[in-house]
Amino acid sequence: MNLSRTGTSLPDTDVIARCRRLVEPAMRAAVSRLHPRGADMVSYTLGWSDAAGRPYEGAGGKSVRPAIALLSAEAAGGTAESALPGAVAVELVHAFSLVHDDIIDQDERRRHRDALWKAYGVGPALLAGDALLALAVARLADRPEAMGYLSRALVELVHGQTADMAFESRPWRGPGEVSMAEYTEMAAGKTGALLGAAAATGVALGGRPELSERMWAMGVELGVAFQITDDVLGIWGDPQVTGKPVHSDLRSRKKTVPILAALASGEPAAGRLADALAGETDDAALTLTACLIEEAGGRDAADRLAARHLTAALDVLDECLPAAAELKELCLSLAGRMH
Repeated sequence: MNLSRTGTSLPDTDVIARCRRLVEPAMRAAVSRLHPRGADMVSYTLGWSDAAGRPYEGAGGKSVRPAIALLSAEAAGGTAESALPGAVAVELVHAFSLVHDDIIDQDERRRHRDALWKAYGVGPALLAGDALLALAVARLADRPEAMGYLSRALVELVHGQTADMAFESRPWRGPGEVSMAEYTEMAAGKTGALLGAAAATGVALGGRPELSERMWAMGVELGVAFQITDDVLGIWGDPQVTGKPVHSDLRSRKKTVPILAALASGEPAAGRLADALAGETDDAALTLTACLIEEAGGRDAADRLAARHLTAALDVLDECLPAAAELKELCLSLAGRMH
């Protein structure tokens, strides 16, 4: 199963649209509690307004995490409405993480326009991110069966992000190099934990808390597949689709699965790749680096690894909620997206 080159994008399906219609009013109600200036910034980062506060369309997220929460609740025999607190909470945490991630990585673009920190400044953006986190916690403060999974996801998210940053100072090859096992643990925290929280809170709030642990595991496996696909897009993705510059991960020298797999391949191109990674970061050099990664088998290896984690996620889903057709379709779309 070739996940990163299927030519599909995450569809704006009837299912996603239905989930958005349920979640957005609840999101807006939560944001309305903020100071007006904070609400303006949060509205900007959620894609509801431009930097001047005018209504805006086209820069919102894909709403995958809240959709997983709502569909998990329905598959567990509950209603989508029963899982709204969890759906809103995970989407607010996701937005918080992106705001801070863009500051850490100094990424100036997010969803085809200025990142929040670029539009408003670092200090205000940090405060807006904190506001998003506070609102998320408030949504589940009285729902202990779900709050535990959100808290767990926050700890794992920070752990994963810290590991990702620590990778930057480690060598590409030799003693201290980043292993694939370490990478997988990082991705499970940085990306998988929040997807795990979405699935776990969904079934908990939907009336089947006994399934929460297994659905957490499903979400984590799905998140690792998602992150690996994101790694591929960070090298070969179309900027018109991803909203980020071409070769963005190569330029920032992020240690991602295609690079790690290529370096460990033993192929002749691996040695040339190591030299390229120690060299220039102009456009020509980055284009050559991307070619060497592919020549050394890094892209194919990333596809295979993502497929294994997606299969593991779907196996858990079949075990816990075998009739969850809409949720399964969403998981397949998520791991096979092009943006």
